[in-house]
Amino acid sequence: MGFRTATAILVGRAVRVAARLRGGGSAIPGTIALKIAPTFLEDTISRIPLGVVAVSGSNGKSTTTNMLAAILREHGLKVFTNPSGGNLPQGIASAVLASVSVTGVLDADIAILEVDEGYGPKITKMLKPTTVLLLNIQIDQLNRYHEPDRVVRMLEQVAGSSTRALILNRDDNHLVDLDKRLPGTREVTFFGASPELISGAAHGVASADRFDEGHIDAGAREAEVTVTDVGDLQAVLAIDGRDVAVRLPARGLHYALDAAGATATAKAILGDTFRPGLVTAALGGLSTVYGRGELLQVGDESIEIIMMKNPASLQLNLDSLQSAPEQVFMAVDEGTPDPSWIYDIDLSNLDHIDVITGSKAWQFATRFGYADIPVGTVDLDVREALKLFLALPRPTMGRKTMILNYEQMMSIRKILGFKELEGGGQ
Repeated sequence: MGFRTATAILVGRAVRVAARLRGGGSAIPGTIALKIAPTFLEDTISRIPLGVVAVSGSNGKSTTTNMLAAILREHGLKVFTNPSGGNLPQGIASAVLASVSVTGVLDADIAILEVDEGYGPKITKMLKPTTVLLLNIQIDQLNRYHEPDRVVRMLEQVAGSSTRALILNRDDNHLVDLDKRLPGTREVTFFGASPELISGAAHGVASADRFDEGHIDAGAREAEVTVTDVGDLQAVLAIDGRDVAVRLPARGLHYALDAAGATATAKAILGDTFRPGLVTAALGGLSTVYGRGELLQVGDESIEIIMMKNPASLQLNLDSLQSAPEQVFMAVDEGTPDPSWIYDIDLSNLDHIDVITGSKAWQFATRFGYADIPVGTVDLDVREALKLFLALPRPTMGRKTMILNYEQMMSIRKILGFKELEGGGQ
């Protein structure tokens, strides 16, 4: 280990302790470590014996990374991962600082890394993953990516970096034949859901439309792991002719597909040592990822967090609601710079909104007005709006619902007293 890497570890750890005491800034330690030692990630992660698995896609990365890490641990492997959300280089570096020894060694057999789509080509070029799992290509942050085709090109580079195995969602319009467009030879595995489940979902899997001619239709490839049934917080996966029941962290077919993707990837990694029954055990004891369908206990109130990162995530989460929530709080700020996509969302599973806050509150209130969905209060002061919502009588169904964009999810969790850092490690 070089002098720069050793210095980066010592300084980064000191900054990490300070950041945790302040309750924020989880990426700052990694940013500083990378400034001191630009090859910090290669110098530490590349020493892990079984190499790197990269998980990417428009939605579901954090949840799937968490699931895959749990399944591999249940099979006896020591896993290093970036726990949730920290999928940029500085976030991954911060996760390394939480676990690396002073000699630069990570006590792990394998690394499972959630990788941001935009930074994916750079990260995977550095870390050379043995295995890549791609979940979906959906309409995402248009202010950042402009169009899904740009994401396709980036994820093609990520997929092409895999040295051994590639796992793809056969029900995604752009991933069903991505392997056909890549040079080189690698093991390719697909996962998906039964056609009945896809057709029965209100908006399918919200895969971005594809307009080129002559491509393979979504669902046409044979899947190694298939979702055959979805219930409330549970699903059934068909693996090698065997039905395996698994617990989901939150409602919806999209979470079941995350479980299928994680399972198919574990199967590809483990080979003959893979045991389907251990998937049930691993996912049964899994904690919900920070802010993704999370259930928070605030005093005697139970609050479900629904995070809307982009049109697809909001639509699929709304589709998963079994009935209109009894009490609804929404908070959206400049983290959603152009909220015009809300006009493409089917809001029929909502029948009212109690409180809307954040700098984009009036844009969303206007959309609800056009949809004839009553809005109780619009208050741009987040703390005051939160007080008003929490003061509502306890709902008869037992929980309140918050629909938040990422930045407001981070902020409101802290206001409610949940100050641990996302992706901050142990």
